[in-house]
Amino acid sequence: MLDPAYAQTPKAPRKEVGVDSVSLKKLFYSALLEKTAERNSQAIEMFNQVLAIDASNDASMYELANIKKQQNKFEEAQPLLEKAVTINPNNEWYWSSLADVYEKSNDITKLENVFNQLIRINPDKIEYYYDKANTYALERKYDEALKVYDQIEQITGPSEELIINKQKIYLKQGKVDKAAEGLEQMIAANPNQVKYYLLLSEIYTSNNANDKAFKILDKAKSIDPNNPLIHLALADSYREKKNIDASFKELQLAFALPDLSIDQEIRIVMGYLPKFPDVSAKASALELSRIIITAHPNDAKAYALYGDMLLQNEKYTEAKTNYKRSVELNGQIYEVREQLVRLELSNGEIDNVIKDGETALSFFPNQGWMNYFVGLAWLQKKEYKKAAGYFKNVAAVEFQDKELLSLNYSALGDYYHETQSIKSSDDAYDKSISYNADNKYTLNNYAYYLSMRGEQLDKAAQMAKHANELELNNAAFEDTYAWILFKQKNYKEAKVWMEKALAHGKSKSAVQTEHYGDILFYLGDAVAAVQYWKKAKEYGAHSPVLDRKIDEKKYIE
Repeated sequence: MLDPAYAQTPKAPRKEVGVDSVSLKKLFYSALLEKTAERNSQAIEMFNQVLAIDASNDASMYELANIKKQQNKFEEAQPLLEKAVTINPNNEWYWSSLADVYEKSNDITKLENVFNQLIRINPDKIEYYYDKANTYALERKYDEALKVYDQIEQITGPSEELIINKQKIYLKQGKVDKAAEGLEQMIAANPNQVKYYLLLSEIYTSNNANDKAFKILDKAKSIDPNNPLIHLALADSYREKKNIDASFKELQLAFALPDLSIDQEIRIVMGYLPKFPDVSAKASALELSRIIITAHPNDAKAYALYGDMLLQNEKYTEAKTNYKRSVELNGQIYEVREQLVRLELSNGEIDNVIKDGETALSFFPNQGWMNYFVGLAWLQKKEYKKAAGYFKNVAAVEFQDKELLSLNYSALGDYYHETQSIKSSDDAYDKSISYNADNKYTLNNYAYYLSMRGEQLDKAAQMAKHANELELNNAAFEDTYAWILFKQKNYKEAKVWMEKALAHGKSKSAVQTEHYGDILFYLGDAVAAVQYWKKAKEYGAHSPVLDRKIDEKKYIE
């Protein structure tokens, strides 16, 4: 509806007995100037002064009401407009503004009279008839609404908008045949306009008349076989018939047509996600996303989506290729850059993580995850100073993502440990655990470093035990817990956990084998201990302490 606030020139106040009309007009127009300059407080005060002098000045009521509406004070605007239309019942703009207030306050029952008045004042304005019919529909007075639509048809003749509005009413009344009748008339008059076939099929489909819907769509397909919306509708129809193969074939045909919006295609593919990890659903989503690239070869979103679906199907190399292509087409989509760097990190492509990560940060410097990934890459290259800079960036830009903060402070703990800043390392690990008490890697690493220093062994044991509860059969975690138990002189229990570590290890660990020898020594089996120390040396352990253990046949710190 047109906002009447700017649609008319207000009339000047009427002259009252004993009132200086020139001064009154001057005050009124001064108020209008204040309102135009958006100095509403002054405008309100002046309009109220006009009303104090001339209580029946409807123009001031109208202007005051419009200010109240701008302030969303519809309850205050309503009585002003109701009084204005009483004083001047033939002012179209007053009634129109009052209709707006009733709509905003959801006072639907009063709208009927307002639109009657507007039609009385301006019977040639068709919008008022539509508004009146819509009011009846909201009040569920469907027959009255249909009568208004008949009035419109007498004035304008039949139209698509009219038929669609009538159709909505018929459907609310449950009169499917009547709703279909109007569209059938439009089809008869315009047999090559497939949109009418589509609308008619929607009516049949939504009312469980699937066979009728299918026939209509099949006819539409013969008229325009390259219309993607027809194929989408047929896909739905076949799905209702439980013919999944035919449904998917229609989807493929629709996706191959460039006229179908890529955003609509993406929404359809995303609709498969709730069905994951179903293999069939993943394969279907992958195939459809592949077709999107053929139809939209220069759209970055197409390659990003295909990359996501390849990732879901564990095709990591192909996913990386498509993410790279997406970035080439549009480097401003951060999420794609992050997916690319995550893949590179998981593949151990440390140099690529640094290269692509730092490029991403040149566009998006305040992205916490990207700073973390690049810092992690530099940490793995033992470039500790560079790594620390990125980890500190994360702490500066991220305050809410507890997962990221926990991981980041864990990495800072590793950095400080490597640079022998022991107190800073412990503080960082404590902070990591404060953000996520179940960060198993922090729990394990922190516990291990404490045990190596022989400090806070009870705390270390508690953390190591929890890490093993969070992830079963992790040889590294089991070794850490066994070593802490050894440090606590609980040799019997330490043996149990070290045997678990040796059993679950994927390779022959020199460290774990040496530790097992240490435990056996304190359990009184020096012969077996020496054998395991020798094995540790075979597995690659080299240290003067280990050599002394073997030569002297005893444990040495």
